Amino acid sequence: MSTPPPLLTSMSPGENRRAPRAHVRSDAPRIQLDGSWRFSLAPRADDATDGFEAPGFDDDGWGTIEVPGHWQLQGHGRPAYTNVRYPFPVDPPFVPDENPTGEYRRTFELPGDWPDGDAVLRFLGVDSAFTVWLNGVELGWSTGSRLTAELDVGPHLRAGANVLAVRVHQWSPASYLEDQDMWWLSGLFRSVSVISRPAGSVDDVFVHADYDHTTGTGTLRVDTDVPALLTVPELGLEGVATPGPYVVPAVEPWSAEQPRLYDATLTAGGETITLRIGFRTVVVADGLLTVNGRRILFRGVNRHEWNPDRGRAVTAQDMLADVTLMKQHNINAVRTSHYPPHPDFLDLCDEYGLYVIDECDYETHGFLFADWMGNPSDDLRWRPALLDRMRRTVERDKNHPSVIMWSLGNEAGSGQNLPAMSAVAHERDPGRPVHYEGDWESSYVDVYSRMYPTHDEVDEIGRHAEPLTADPELDAHRRGLPFVLCEYGHAMGTGPGGLLEYQELFERYPRCQGGFIWEWIDHGIRQRTADGREFFAYGGDFGEPLHDGNFVADGLLFPDRRPSPGLVEYKAVIAPVRITVERGRVTVANLQDFADTSALRFTWSHEVEGVATQSGELVVPPVPAHGTTTVPLPTPAATAAESWLTVRAVLGQAAAWAPAGHEVAVGQYQVGTGPAWSVTGGTLSRDLFDPHAGLLTRLGGLPVDGPRLDLWRAPTDNDLGMAGTPVAPRWRELGLDRVTHRVVEQRWDADGFTLRTRVAPAATDLGLLATYRWSADGDALVLTVEVVPEGPWTDPIPRLGLRMALPAEISEVEWFGGGPGEAYADSARSAVVGRYRSSVDDLQTPYLRPQENGNRAGVRWAELRGSSGGVRVEGRPTVELTVRRWTSEDLDAAAHPTDLVPRDRVYVNLDLAQTGLGSASCGPGVLPQYELYASPATWTVRLVPLDASERS
Repeated sequence: MSTPPPLLTSMSPGENRRAPRAHVRSDAPRIQLDGSWRFSLAPRADDATDGFEAPGFDDDGWGTIEVPGHWQLQGHGRPAYTNVRYPFPVDPPFVPDENPTGEYRRTFELPGDWPDGDAVLRFLGVDSAFTVWLNGVELGWSTGSRLTAELDVGPHLRAGANVLAVRVHQWSPASYLEDQDMWWLSGLFRSVSVISRPAGSVDDVFVHADYDHTTGTGTLRVDTDVPALLTVPELGLEGVATPGPYVVPAVEPWSAEQPRLYDATLTAGGETITLRIGFRTVVVADGLLTVNGRRILFRGVNRHEWNPDRGRAVTAQDMLADVTLMKQHNINAVRTSHYPPHPDFLDLCDEYGLYVIDECDYETHGFLFADWMGNPSDDLRWRPALLDRMRRTVERDKNHPSVIMWSLGNEAGSGQNLPAMSAVAHERDPGRPVHYEGDWESSYVDVYSRMYPTHDEVDEIGRHAEPLTADPELDAHRRGLPFVLCEYGHAMGTGPGGLLEYQELFERYPRCQGGFIWEWIDHGIRQRTADGREFFAYGGDFGEPLHDGNFVADGLLFPDRRPSPGLVEYKAVIAPVRITVERGRVTVANLQDFADTSALRFTWSHEVEGVATQSGELVVPPVPAHGTTTVPLPTPAATAAESWLTVRAVLGQAAAWAPAGHEVAVGQYQVGTGPAWSVTGGTLSRDLFDPHAGLLTRLGGLPVDGPRLDLWRAPTDNDLGMAGTPVAPRWRELGLDRVTHRVVEQRWDADGFTLRTRVAPAATDLGLLATYRWSADGDALVLTVEVVPEGPWTDPIPRLGLRMALPAEISEVEWFGGGPGEAYADSARSAVVGRYRSSVDDLQTPYLRPQENGNRAGVRWAELRGSSGGVRVEGRPTVELTVRRWTSEDLDAAAHPTDLVPRDRVYVNLDLAQTGLGSASCGPGVLPQYELYASPATWTVRLVPLDASERS
């Protein structure tokens, strides 16, 4: 190419494309072109192959590539990750000459019975700009990576073999509009097909299925571009003419909780289109966002499309897994950040029941570093492209009942083009509100939206007490709008914390209608070390000169779709029923907006030290939405040990998304506290302790290192605060990662052994005086620790506890306390008191960047065992327990889990407390009530040697 083609210099969205239309399923003849294509990658656009589009071009020397797919994940070029910054100079509309360009060729056979007449070539997604030829004829070009593009091909199809050629550029002017927080990946990443368009067939359809909640009446109107016949058997409509309207009494409405769909067909011109119709009405009224007349509460997530091997070329299995996992974890809403998803995903949202904020493929965040100068949102030259993107979003997805709101895009600043995009959506589809977080004045949107506000800010907004708008005339308008957190709870690494306190605000203030966790899945790319060990790569792992590290790993799922502890916690926080257990009774509050609790059954059990002694099923009458009922609960017999009543809400019958018995919510009540400790006494042997450091070296026959005071944890992503307020740098500045221990006193007396030490970091006068008092209790040892701070400790500290090391043969842990998964002070709603067992290895959470993890909260006792014995640990009060084969320092130094090499010890933390997690990786830090400060503290642990045969 001697001169750049228009798509590399023009702000236009494309040429010779068909008008956008709804994505529907029909029986029209179709040729699916997914599979193996011939492929060649040129490093620059001007190195592209002359004449490659000709049918007779010899591509025998080319390689092959799978479509859908990204070329960087199939051995051509390398992935690159940035969050905000453009990976090329900000010089719109120009892009670098070093512009990797992929050339695709595919020969396909036209079936002998293929009908004459019109046909379209459909691309569901191409990143970032492409030109198409069929049999040597240029058809047109398009941009808008995650939007459908169709071109007319009927006159150019031939009987027999046809040659399709597509040239795709990694960078184009359109790349300035697609600066979302994600990997830069290119190519034909969604399906390609040829579809016949029979004469007289319906080209576009718009289903309007409104529901009147006051009468239960549905009104159905189906707009088509040609006359058509509509059949909806369940509604008694058989071959009626479009458009209608048809008034249907007593329809069952669609909602996320009760996703009722009516199967329909539309026939014209020899083609039959299948539709799934959901009756529902979305209105912003009296300051509330309502569906079918009721305020709804979003329990949502932001979802990028991701597969760790295929990138955004997700499979049908990926999409189904996402939807079923969301439903299993009590999620009811998805924001399609930051582009329209594969259309099949929305079909699943319709069927399974998820509210959707459908977002346009638009973000210009990188203009932030140019002080927003030249931002397309305020440049009229970009308006045609932006309106084109909005139209294509609305037209493609307008028939989905799950889509209850349009979003103009994300983090694109402000400017005159955004109200114009809003007008496009409102004019074409007045039945759906419009969202854009960047419009804090809310002049052209229908909801007030914010990212990562603090709890205090949400409280203000809930009370309509937020600061005035910049334009006073808009203030009353904005205060009259519902409020949604389009992003909150940044799920990066360990955490997030503070979700429960957000949920309490959502339930307290009607205006606060919930939010969407950032985000659904870690975008790690599956890789292997030289010796074959698997890990998930993040920014910088492919040698990118500009990247944002592991900020791409901020999901509730790990890349292989295993739920993280954060997802388990979120499930507990947003549970749609709340169970309050008391002595003799249990109260069930139904927090759903539409459904009663008839799909659930309620079980109870009485557990003594985590072992069930009695159990049964409760008779709970169906509780209506937002209703509450209280039913009697059997009173268990008194026990000498600690005991709990646990009530669970489970699915009574299998649902499409989970089997019968799937747990939805749980509540607990402590019945008995158990006996106080009694120490029988005994003789403490001097040879158990190191004579110099005063540390325990042996427990029975088990070698032991420590325990001694520990303040450090490997900083979490939230501690590092990459986009929030970091605390880890201050911890390092204070030297908490390198404290030393000085023996002040060792004293033996009739009561046992006392060790006093001063624990302090270098270069400061701060310190902690730690007193360890040891005594014997038969074969067991009892340790009471007293800590007194010295100096002005003004900052929170990571942890306050004990660390000791045991032999590497320790492999199994059983405990009575919170579980089964990890929990921290501000992320413990999901911790259920019980008895649990795990291997040491399974106690670890494999975050993509290693960090503090695996803490079990509220542990009363734990038994750590190996082949030749072990130790039982008891805490008074309870302790926080972590057990791992490496130190906190090892975690701190590692970049990936594969960097962690098991040592010849197992390291055990018995903490009085850790500071909370917060969400400062991109949001607020730890709430004050969960911050841990150095202050006088006392706690006791009892260490009991176990032989190989002992079990609790």
